[in-house]
Amino acid sequence: MSRSYRVRLDQRVPMRDGVQLYGALYVPAVGERFPVLLTRTTYSTQRPDYVEYACRFAEAGYAVLLVDCRGRYESEGKWRPYFCEVDDGIDTQRWVAEQPWCDGTIGTFGRSYVGFTQILPAPFRCPQVKALMPVANQEDNYGHMRVDGVLQLQVAMNFVWLGDRTIQDVIGLGITHDGVVDMREVYRRLPLISALDDIADRPFYREVIRHHRFDDFWKEYSMKGKYSDVETPAYFVTGWYDNLVHEEFKCFTGWVRDARSEEARTKSKLLVGPWPHAPMGSADSFGDIDFGPGGALDFVAEHLRWFDQRLRGIDTGIDDDPPVRIFVMGDNVWRFEHEWPLARTRYERWFLRSGGRANSSDGDGRLDLSAPVDEPPDTYLYDPHDPVPSCGGQNLMAGNLGPLDRQAVERRTDVLVYTSDVLEQEVEVTGPIQLTLYASSSAPDTDFTGTLIDVYPDGRAINITEGILRVRYRDSFEDPTLIEPGRVYEFTIPIWETSNVFKAGHRLRVEVSSSNFPRFDRNQNTGSEPGLDADVAVAQQTVHHNAQWPSHVTLPVIPR
Repeated sequence: MSRSYRVRLDQRVPMRDGVQLYGALYVPAVGERFPVLLTRTTYSTQRPDYVEYACRFAEAGYAVLLVDCRGRYESEGKWRPYFCEVDDGIDTQRWVAEQPWCDGTIGTFGRSYVGFTQILPAPFRCPQVKALMPVANQEDNYGHMRVDGVLQLQVAMNFVWLGDRTIQDVIGLGITHDGVVDMREVYRRLPLISALDDIADRPFYREVIRHHRFDDFWKEYSMKGKYSDVETPAYFVTGWYDNLVHEEFKCFTGWVRDARSEEARTKSKLLVGPWPHAPMGSADSFGDIDFGPGGALDFVAEHLRWFDQRLRGIDTGIDDDPPVRIFVMGDNVWRFEHEWPLARTRYERWFLRSGGRANSSDGDGRLDLSAPVDEPPDTYLYDPHDPVPSCGGQNLMAGNLGPLDRQAVERRTDVLVYTSDVLEQEVEVTGPIQLTLYASSSAPDTDFTGTLIDVYPDGRAINITEGILRVRYRDSFEDPTLIEPGRVYEFTIPIWETSNVFKAGHRLRVEVSSSNFPRFDRNQNTGSEPGLDADVAVAQQTVHHNAQWPSHVTLPVIPR
C-alpha cells in the first residue's frame, strides 16, 4: 500500500554560526509547496509520538519538519539547554521559509520543552510563522524550576540536562529507583549542589542551584516583558494536574493582554483538560478519580482544526469558539468561557478557624465563611529531616500525581487541617486560588504550603491543587530578604488555578504545612544560601487566625 507522503530523514538545517541541525522532513506525495508544521525537539525526531503526528499532518496535506535541537541526537554543536533555543529557533524558521517545499506559511507545535522552543522566538516575529500551538510549556524557567522561590526538586534532578543527555535518558536504559540509582536516596542528599556528583556531569543543574534569585541567568530566555513584541496567535494547551499549568496561564494571559497585534490578542486560545503533564489528552484514569471518557481529546485533530484555520484560511469554526475551553472537574464536562478569570466570579474568603489544635485531621480545624474574632493560633514543628511527603497534585513524576487521597498525609501533626461543614449545595471553584497566611516562624527563612482538598462523603481527601512559598521571596524574587524570627508576617501563597465542583455532601478543606517533598526541596530553616550547605534546623511555625490576623483562602466561586 503506497503512502500519501514522502520522508527524508537527513535534512540539514544551517544555523548562523555554521552548526547544522538534523531534521526529518515529511511532505505530501502530491504537490510541490505546502504549509509547513515545524517542531524543534530535545527528545529525538524519531520519538514515536512525533513520528505519528508528522505522518498524520503529512496525510492532511502539510509538510512537516522535525528538528533535533543543537547538540541533541543527530544535530551538531554543543547544547546549552534553553539558552540556544532563541537564536536557533528564529534561524530555523527563517530557513524553512526559504525552502522550495514551503508555501510561505509556517505553524509550530510541540509539548513541554518543545512548547518552550515555540514561544521563545515569537518576539522576533518571523513573518511566515502564522500560528503556534504550545502544549504544557512555561513562561520562563524560573517559574518552572523554582515555584515561588522553591526548587522543584524532582524536575531539577530528573529532567536536568547532563551534558547532552538527561537523567531520564539514562533511566530509559534501565537505571531506576529500583535499580542502579536509588533516586529516593538522592533526593535527600545535602548539600543539593553536589547531590548528583557521583551520578553524572551536571553543569546545568549546578547553575540552577546557584541561581536561586530571578537574575540574568533566567531573564536571558524568559517571555516576561516580551509579550508586546508578539504578533502571532497561539493556542495554549495544558491540564489541571500538569506541573506547568500555572506557567501556561501566565503565557495565555500575557499573550491576550499585551500582544502587539490585534490578531494575537483576539485569536489566541487556551484549552485545559483533566490531565497531568503526560499523557496529555488521554482519558486513561490516573490518581484516585476517574474523569470518564469525556476527558479524552484527539490532539492531532485539534491541531489540524487550528492550523487549517490559521495557515490555510479554512473555516473550521475555531475562530467562532470563545477563547477559553476548560474541563470542569466534578461535573466532568467541557465548557467554553470568554475570559480568564471568569467575569462572573464571586471571590469568597473562607477563614481558617480552630481552638488552637488544627494539627492533623483529628484536630479542631475548621474552614468557615465567618471571620474569626479571638482564637488561639495553631503551631507545629517543621523538621527538614522528616518532611511532609508529596502526595498527588500538579506533580511531574508518574505514580505520585493527580487527584490522590491524602488521608495518610493528614494524620501528621505537622499538617494543619481546616475543614468546612458538609456542603448543602454544590460549590463550583473555577479560577486562581490564593492562600493568605498570617504566620511567624522561629527560623529566618522557611516555607509554607497550601493544598485545596475535596473531601468526599466516604472520607477520601482528594488533592485539587496546591502551592508553596519560600518566605525570603515574599516581596521579591530578585532581591529576597530574610524574616525576623517570631514576627508575624502576611504571606500570600498562590495555590494555582483549577476548575472543580464540590458536590453537595462533600466538604472543602485546606491543608497548611511547610514541606512537600520530594516534589519540592526542603527549606533547611537556616537562612543560608539555598542549596550550598548541609546545615539543618527545626522551625516552630505559628499560624494566626483572629480579628487582627484573619488567615484565609480566597476561592473563585462561580454562581450555579
